[in-house]
Amino acid sequence: MALKSMKPLVRAPLLHITVQESLRAYISENGLAPGAALPAESDLASQLNVSRNSLREGIKALESLGVLESRRGIGIFVKAFSFEPLLDNLAYGLGGALRQIEEVIEIRKTLEVGLIAKTVTMITDDDLAELQDVVDRMRVLAERGQPFPAEDQLFHTLLFRCQNNETLARLIDVFWLAFYKASDFVNLDNSDPIGTWRAHAAIVEAVEAKDIAEAQRRMHDHYEGISQVIAINKKSSPMGGSQ
Repeated sequence: MALKSMKPLVRAPLLHITVQESLRAYISENGLAPGAALPAESDLASQLNVSRNSLREGIKALESLGVLESRRGIGIFVKAFSFEPLLDNLAYGLGGALRQIEEVIEIRKTLEVGLIAKTVTMITDDDLAELQDVVDRMRVLAERGQPFPAEDQLFHTLLFRCQNNETLARLIDVFWLAFYKASDFVNLDNSDPIGTWRAHAAIVEAVEAKDIAEAQRRMHDHYEGISQVIAINKKSSPMGGSQ
């Protein structure tokens, strides 16, 4: 009868990770609300039977995740929940993980095509005026053969600003940053800046006309155009052969 192999040993978690878990449990078990103060560092270290350094490592890690907040000379407090730390790190995580930048484009397209219908029903005249101003600046730059990444990013921000959705606004920024980090888009050769300007102008036109289906179609076509630019440049780029 064949003997079963031994199971590999499971390495004990690092001390500062155990400290994090203990602090999370303390907050949960005591029902501490945002703004509630934790015991002093010395008391926490004593209760956990760890050094002050190990405790501080755990606290710093939870600060980076937005769980705790240290106020110099005052103490340690539970922080109100926010997506901000997650979204800030997501752009860099995506940029480093996605080898094929088309994946970033697909996510952005799905997000914006799906939500532009709500923009059509909510957008104000002031928002439309700002969008038109950005499009006009794009046209001037396009006619000079110059890129306009700042105007492009602002356009997409303004397009969804009327929804008053802070998480959506941050996600748009996150996927923008992820796209640029993954593709190094500022160095890509957009051979048709006039076409890019016209694509943005067409979106504004459809939104202003309150035509949801047309706005969705034009947004979809805009992203198809971006994908074509990427495909052309990948053929002549070292990135093209990476997997």
